[in-house]
Amino acid sequence: MKHISEEKLKHLKALSDDNNVISALAIDQRGSLRRMIAADAEEGADIQALVEQFKVAVSEELTPYASSILLDPEYGLPAAKQRDEKAGLLLSYEKTGYDATEPGRLPDLIADESAKRIKEQGGNAVKFLLYFDIDEGDEINDAKKAFVERIGAECEAEGIPFFMEIVTYDAKLNEEKSAEYAKLKPRKVIDAMKLFSEDRYNIDVLKMEVPVNMNYVEGFDNGEVVYTQEEAKAFFKEQSEATDLPFIFLSAGVSAELFQETLKFAKEAGSEFNGVLCGRATWKDAIPEFAEKGEEAARAWLKGQGKENIQALNAVLEETATPWTNRIGK
Repeated sequence: MKHISEEKLKHLKALSDDNNVISALAIDQRGSLRRMIAADAEEGADIQALVEQFKVAVSEELTPYASSILLDPEYGLPAAKQRDEKAGLLLSYEKTGYDATEPGRLPDLIADESAKRIKEQGGNAVKFLLYFDIDEGDEINDAKKAFVERIGAECEAEGIPFFMEIVTYDAKLNEEKSAEYAKLKPRKVIDAMKLFSEDRYNIDVLKMEVPVNMNYVEGFDNGEVVYTQEEAKAFFKEQSEATDLPFIFLSAGVSAELFQETLKFAKEAGSEFNGVLCGRATWKDAIPEFAEKGEEAARAWLKGQGKENIQALNAVLEETATPWTNRIGK
């Protein structure tokens, strides 16, 4: 069981709903969001200002229905100020993306940020994203492990929770959506989770992929089956038992409907996950409205379908998620 300080506990409660489940909205996308907005924006438009404006709209319209919101310090601080008073705040510490010209998908931090500054900016948690292949060479993986250790030590010193997001890959394959990678994914996800659950990393909450690609699960498949339903359920159960830490699921850009069905499937499998950090599945269809018709049209979409998406997700979480207090000691 994870033992946690009173200060961190207070922050975790600020990020959670009344049931101690994390129902967080993620909109810390930067490069990808710039590209999505720029694709439909007028020529010569100020994309930086448009991205900030879109994040503010999402924050104002949807945080009344979320327990917290994940933003980035580069574009998201105006949106952080406009969130609902009951919604907690997570801030990203990593730079967006990675240098594709170098091997290893090595991480980097926002140059003018620190755990101390994130706390001063009103953050209840530091979020850090790591791309990780458990089978990559020691030269790369040892550097990543040391990187995580440094962030964990910073968060521990500041008394602020450390949310670690792990996105797995295979260095030799580089095709994460393929059936070939789907066969490798369960072990990659579960072994990475086991590794970063070690005390030395001082991680408080793991933000994880589901352990299978649902598009290859029998009954959810698009024509090609990699896992039977029973095999997939066994992986969900194994993932849940692989850590003593609270863990939440990321939506990975799938549709709102598929993400909700995935959570129900996880519950049936016996997964004791503790909530979600759900991004594009909730708000991505507001982007063309925003870029083509303007902020008012985007807000109308968020007030309608966006609100419906997040409320439907909350209803599913009530039935499927386990309070993180089950995994926390003091």
